[in-house]
Amino acid sequence: MQSEYVIVGAGSGGCAMAYRLAEAGKSVIVIETGGTDIGPLINMPAALSYPMSMARYDWGYKTEPEPHLGGRNLAVPRGKVLGGSSSINGMIYVRGHARDFDHWAEQGADGWAYADVLPYYKRMEDWHDGGRGGDADWRGKGGPLHVTRGPGTNPLTRAFIKAGGQAGYQLTPDYNGEQQEGFGPFDATIWQGKRWSAASAYLRPAQATGNCEVVQGTAAKVVIENGRAVGVELTDGQVIRATSEVIIAASAINSPKLLMLSGIGPAPHLAEHGIEVIADRAGVGQNLQDHLELYVQMAGKGRHSLYKYWHLLAKAWVGARWLFTKSGIGASNQFEAAGFIRSKAGLDYPDIQFHFLPIAVRYDGKGAREGFQAHVGPMRSKSRGAVTLTSADPNAAPRIFFNYMSHPDDWDEFRTCIRLTREIFAQDAFARYRGDELIPGAGAQTDAELDETIREHTESAYHPCGTCKMGRADDPDAVVDPMGRVIGVDGLRVADSSIFPRITNGNLNAPSIMVGEKIADCVLGKAPLAPSNDAPWIHPQWETAQR
Repeated sequence: MQSEYVIVGAGSGGCAMAYRLAEAGKSVIVIETGGTDIGPLINMPAALSYPMSMARYDWGYKTEPEPHLGGRNLAVPRGKVLGGSSSINGMIYVRGHARDFDHWAEQGADGWAYADVLPYYKRMEDWHDGGRGGDADWRGKGGPLHVTRGPGTNPLTRAFIKAGGQAGYQLTPDYNGEQQEGFGPFDATIWQGKRWSAASAYLRPAQATGNCEVVQGTAAKVVIENGRAVGVELTDGQVIRATSEVIIAASAINSPKLLMLSGIGPAPHLAEHGIEVIADRAGVGQNLQDHLELYVQMAGKGRHSLYKYWHLLAKAWVGARWLFTKSGIGASNQFEAAGFIRSKAGLDYPDIQFHFLPIAVRYDGKGAREGFQAHVGPMRSKSRGAVTLTSADPNAAPRIFFNYMSHPDDWDEFRTCIRLTREIFAQDAFARYRGDELIPGAGAQTDAELDETIREHTESAYHPCGTCKMGRADDPDAVVDPMGRVIGVDGLRVADSSIFPRITNGNLNAPSIMVGEKIADCVLGKAPLAPSNDAPWIHPQWETAQR
């Protein structure tokens, strides 16, 4: 079996890549371990906590014991299904801040500044404001990816945005437009009441061209002959050959794993596992980053939260209404209010993100009660971890070690996050809804008490990236060049969140898809889309004021 291009992974980057190549008349085979994404638990937005904890859809990875978090093993959900993690994520759509991409370019990712990536965001979007305002000139229309807004009618959701304004922060009509900084409505990859994953947006249209075929199987290694990638060997021994290129888009966890299994990575580590070294790249698997967050929870007064839908009968009603009409509570991910703020003066763009949820509950759906919460955490942690091999067996899970909270600055930043969240929840907008603080709890006030809360209660936001860092070919830590080409091997690229030099502001699905879009043009030899002249909003008093 062969085609011009073989893509490993039917996730956010891989699906976008498959569509653009197939659209251009190229033959494409996409290899995906997981099965179909058809089913109510994936497609109903409000059911988002279910698929990410189901073995049918999730790789089921865990971190190593994290020493700075009390030795806890945290969950690392990664999609094992058509659409990849875009089929099991929270559906939140955040492009990232302009300064994120300018930083990429400064670090050696030439051609990836904000002016360069903004046209690709516009190309991929079909944006609908849902009557909740927005920044239409900065958004795309007619692209494959539907981006919408929930109704935002819950009084707690409205109170959160209002409280941000009362606390002295900006309000923004569209954090994905000119002004990220401030409080406003969230965007989501939801369309007509259903999850709009990369499989829906890109993979099925790619298959409809007749040029794209999906093969279910697990990649064991990239086949490399005379320094060139010529195909992919599956765990069942089958080899799928590529006459032009192999493109890895298997996630920030599985992409470096596959490179190492193929002989591309740190030579001493490969030697430990008896793997022949084809390209000694010290950066493969390194530079692992994530967003860590705490759910600051408040008990609620009255029955304004989603808790009233938490008993069996109500869930059945919500599910039935969604099943037959694709409307109601089930048609939203319930993350309908956002905030992006700066932790202190002297920062020119936000370094804290809020996800507001009108119920007090864990992300896996457990521990629900009447109340509300904000998921909050620093956007640019200085801690770095690594993905390494536990075995040369492709069926063995890799070792995932984020090394969370290993940098002292992370602790200062996280305490600031908690204290600023408390200030927002203390505003008049919440007066009629606000009960006691549940987490951290009113008794936790000192740095030491907040640090204990952080150790015990923080969770991953499920945004791993950085493990195949993009940079200039002479950067010893870079794995791919600015065209996604693996340094030291011909005919091989990586196109997913693993190539991010540094994590972006917000959720990673949007920039992961953008990476697939942009690298597809590189593969096709197309000139990049013309850079944009649009300049982002920066707070005029950023040097002297925190808000």
